Amino acid sequence: MRLVVAAVGRARDDPAQQLFESYRRRLPWPLELREVRAGGGGDAGREREAAALLKGLPEGAYVVALDGSGKALTSEAFAARLARIRDDGTAVVAFLIGGADGHGASVLTRADTVLSLGPMTWPHLLVRAMLAEQLWRAASILSGHPYHRG
Repeated sequence: MRLVVAAVGRARDDPAQQLFESYRRRLPWPLELREVRAGGGGDAGREREAAALLKGLPEGAYVVALDGSGKALTSEAFAARLARIRDDGTAVVAFLIGGADGHGASVLTRADTVLSLGPMTWPHLLVRAMLAEQLWRAASILSGHPYHRG
């Protein structure tokens, strides 16, 4: 299984990006980061971002939109969901992180799952790091590694 994180914005030299990279290196699955430019404000900007996030996703990818309106899962439930997706033969799972105004309707329509990291608002660069950590945690749960003590 291969992972793609498609995110609005550029990380540059940010401590949150370093944390993302730290977890990314630990993953048993390859993870590709695709950054797209912010589309500006309002509905039109959200849709420009949505089109950029969706463009070039691998055919047949299982798409997870990270959005405050989504379902919050425990780490164990997230790991179990990834295992089911993997075991169904899915080659690519793509996680989409929207811009400051959230996702455009086309992303939410395309998503196979809409997932929330909780009711609080998080900086987008920190969301990348939090997602990478949860992916590592899921991998550790699935492999029986002692990292997860939930």
